[in-house]
Amino acid sequence: MARQLDEQIVGRYPVGQRLRVLDVGMGQGTQALRLARAGHQVTGLEQDSTMVAAAREALSAEPEGIRERMRIIEGDGRDTGVHFLPGSFDVVLCHGVLMYVEEPDPLLAGLARMLAPGGLLSLLVRNGDALAMRPGLAGDWAGALGAFDTTAYRNRVGLDVRADRLSTLTATLAGIGAPLQAWYGVRVFTDTASDGTEAPADVEALLACEERAGRTDPYRGVAALLHLCGVRG
Repeated sequence: MARQLDEQIVGRYPVGQRLRVLDVGMGQGTQALRLARAGHQVTGLEQDSTMVAAAREALSAEPEGIRERMRIIEGDGRDTGVHFLPGSFDVVLCHGVLMYVEEPDPLLAGLARMLAPGGLLSLLVRNGDALAMRPGLAGDWAGALGAFDTTAYRNRVGLDVRADRLSTLTATLAGIGAPLQAWYGVRVFTDTASDGTEAPADVEALLACEERAGRTDPYRGVAALLHLCGVRG
């Protein structure tokens, strides 16, 4: 997904331009730190205090120049209007968050308002059109049958969450003024790997296959996750 995001940024902004980035639901700050290291001015917004502490600890180990380029705010992603003025950012990330939000449209509208004209909105969501893939590949036929006609599922940590369909999000992005420009699949071949599985010796070949499948039909349509990129009009 990082490669996909970089592709969109490079294709939209001049090389070397320092962008204003907002990472909503940044978790432990993996993407935020990566972009700060690349020279961008990054703000991370996260409501989980444990994740905030982990992100701050990771940031504290970085060189001073990177620490100066990144700030961390503890808060709810639905309250971006409380913290920032409209149009304050060139790039807004919201990765792995929508599945925990029962009504995502107000959150998405708020994210779009944070973008400057021409700004990039990057979403990573659970693919609601492929929920039967994981149980089906695991031989859980009852689970697969039950997944065809729903967007609700139980994740690997046992939480009842929700997925998003590409068609629905495409319509939503158009409605909030950040129409879809590109989309990718994420975890096409590797979704069935158990947590904690070590990377194989040929990890570069694995990544090459995932990257190719993530941009190629019909493979991307059955990916576990979808990476959607909208652009503010």
